[in-house]
Amino acid sequence: MTASAPTISVALCTYNGSAYVEQQLRSILQQTHPVDEVVVADDGSGDDTLAVVERVFEGAGGTPRLVVLPGVGRHGVTANFERAILATTGDLIALCDQDDVWRADKIERMAAIFEDRPDLLLAYSDARLIDAAGRDLGGTLFGQLEVDDGLLARIASDGAFPELLRRNTVTGATVVFRRALVADAAPFPELWVHDEWLAILAAALGSVRGLGLPLIDYRQHGANQIGVQAPTVRRKIARVLQARGDRNRNLWRRSELLRERLILLSPRVRARDLELVDGKLRHEKFRAQLPGNRVRRVIPVLREAATGRYARFASRGNADIFRDLLQPS
Repeated sequence: MTASAPTISVALCTYNGSAYVEQQLRSILQQTHPVDEVVVADDGSGDDTLAVVERVFEGAGGTPRLVVLPGVGRHGVTANFERAILATTGDLIALCDQDDVWRADKIERMAAIFEDRPDLLLAYSDARLIDAAGRDLGGTLFGQLEVDDGLLARIASDGAFPELLRRNTVTGATVVFRRALVADAAPFPELWVHDEWLAILAAALGSVRGLGLPLIDYRQHGANQIGVQAPTVRRKIARVLQARGDRNRNLWRRSELLRERLILLSPRVRARDLELVDGKLRHEKFRAQLPGNRVRRVIPVLREAATGRYARFASRGNADIFRDLLQPS
């Protein structure tokens, strides 16, 4: 390490995590590229999570620096990560879940991606899936999210914004980003998950990179606040037949919130990307306003499909045409 090396902060959120947080913290303390600061934001745990945190750091000799933000009531995942991020001081900020385990070279590899790339605002990686006991589940995060080399190449070659606008494939537990992104991202909108929001803004204001290498063990134990599910045919069919509920209205409002933020940042946002957001907003508004009667949806959906907006903006592309035709109200 040199004097000019970027400082590294970890933003770790906890909630009743005493069963796993010690293993996660020790994996952070054993990094080949040491971190400078760990900010722990607790969301009102009712167990001894914070006592475990303090005990682990007692033997760390003051390095890295520990900052604990106790929870008063519940903030929720996004708001809790926002307050953790705002309390960090490092040049690079790594997001961290309480129940995962980092590979020893995670920070070393992720920090290296940012070297000599001033436009790179956010990087993320793949993850190995493990069960509650730490056993390999035989799959990866990218596999579950259907992320392939072609998608990673498009994201790396100035295609991150249209790809992430259509479907988020960035998981916060794997993310590292530059401090410069914080001022533009805060305050985080309530309808956006923190990792989606950081990723789409990074894509609009700079560049994003995905590393197809599992750098963490991503624990699946049934109590995850945010987890992954295998993209099986049965699950895809169930999604199509799921009641519409508020999903489409929320996607419409999310698009409005994104457009509002990008307009504020517009001197640094490409005209192409602003046009894409306008298209996304029109598409989500259309889908949110579809009639409840399936028969009455047919002609409007087919007309919308003819514009190509399903392929460009729907999370499942043209497959969402069938979703809109078949979903019950």
